[in-house]
Amino acid sequence: MEYSAQQFDIIVIGAGVMGSSTAYQTSKRGQKTLLLEQYDFFHHLGSSHGESRTIRATYPDDYYTDLVLDSYALWEQAQSEIGYKVYYKAHQFDMGPSDSESLNAIIASCRKKSLPHRVLNSQQVAQQFSGRIQIPENWVGLYLDKGRVIKPSKAVSMFQTLASKNGAVLKDNSKVIEIKKIGGENDGVLVSTASGESFRGKKCVVTVGAWTRKLVKRVSGVELPIQPLETTVSYWRIKEEYVSDYAIDNGFPSFASYGDPCIYGTPSFEYPGLIKVGIHGGYPCDPDKRPWRPGFLLGAMKEWIEERFSGRVDSSEPVMTQLCMYSMTPDEDFVLDLLGGEFGKDVVVGGGFSGHGFKMAPAVGTLLADLALTGETKGLDLEYFRIGRFSDNPKGNVKHY
Repeated sequence: MEYSAQQFDIIVIGAGVMGSSTAYQTSKRGQKTLLLEQYDFFHHLGSSHGESRTIRATYPDDYYTDLVLDSYALWEQAQSEIGYKVYYKAHQFDMGPSDSESLNAIIASCRKKSLPHRVLNSQQVAQQFSGRIQIPENWVGLYLDKGRVIKPSKAVSMFQTLASKNGAVLKDNSKVIEIKKIGGENDGVLVSTASGESFRGKKCVVTVGAWTRKLVKRVSGVELPIQPLETTVSYWRIKEEYVSDYAIDNGFPSFASYGDPCIYGTPSFEYPGLIKVGIHGGYPCDPDKRPWRPGFLLGAMKEWIEERFSGRVDSSEPVMTQLCMYSMTPDEDFVLDLLGGEFGKDVVVGGGFSGHGFKMAPAVGTLLADLALTGETKGLDLEYFRIGRFSDNPKGNVKHY
């Protein structure tokens, strides 16, 4: 085979938001970049489709707060380059029992990071939201300006368009079945697809979401504890007289509820008159043999909606549901690392985003590009994201909340 005609500086495998952001970054730095996707671009089989995601800086782990804050500026930068908006201003409201370890860790992190915030009791919450949100007397709320709502499919398109403008080559329906090390230390890798095409790259970045465990094991034998989950988000009808009260334009926030179950949602935005509510979690599945059925705690969600929204949202049943995929690690921390072994520094893995990574895609793409090009990252210690943490402890990073 004549490799020179199909040779690249960087090959990115997986064109969801993480891979597309990475390809945007590497092509922006003048690297000849190839972005490969196993299905059609913008497919609905993974984790990067849909109409809304939240950006929140409220995390119990400081290292995520830093990534989110970096991402705010990077979202703005990419938006200015493309010329249209993919994310929109919203406040963020977290709530939960006053003794919730997770929520108290988040409040402590806000103080440590000097994030402007307000901790509200139940009466203050009712006053702040004019009755649109109600919490029990033994709960507290955390209210911040640092929130946003992202249009996910539009964001993926933005990164791919910018990468293409920077000279990247984009190919969909190109399922990668093999990554092989070529020759010596600096000779790179050979990436082969199911259709028989092969591409040579100096470096390779793997960002295949729910398929990460399968592909990494196939090409290297390394078993990453990344479990695909099928999850469901649902949309609920706001009662007619309250429709405007829950709209993003009227200041209703994105929200998260730290209890059992853990619930999150966005203001009424993409579908006027409907509000999006989801449960953080899902059911284990094979991404190639999915059950394709809504599977969430409907009773618990109905009760939460009726109580938190003061009966202003019809809690009898959702009017629409959408399925999505999570890629869960045991500690719900990302995997951002060199694959190592025979590949040395030639293959980088980005995965295990555990249902909370989309908002940080610009920062993650920057880090993965750094790793691919230099073997290290600038400004962030990858201690919490290393593959090796699972060798030390199968559960990964120890959590104190």
